[in-house]
Amino acid sequence: MPPARPLRELKENQSATILSISATGELGRRIRDMGLVPGTQITVVGRAPLKDPVALRLRDFTLTLRNNEADLIAVSVEEKGEALQ
Repeated sequence: MPPARPLRELKENQSATILSISATGELGRRIRDMGLVPGTQITVVGRAPLKDPVALRLRDFTLTLRNNEADLIAVSVEEKGEALQ
């Protein structure tokens, strides 16, 4: 298994699986309520011109996260050829 890295480090069109969420309290609950839970596969679909926020595709919908929120999500990057359908 590849090493864990922050979601913020992913590039456009890169896919990964969420390993853990280090946010606690209200922010942690909000992140989980949006469907960002361990085991969820995500794909970065875009970034704003100043690189913040980042747009993610998961479970048939797109959502955006600020970089400070993305830093709290550890992911395992998919190998080439394993991109999400």
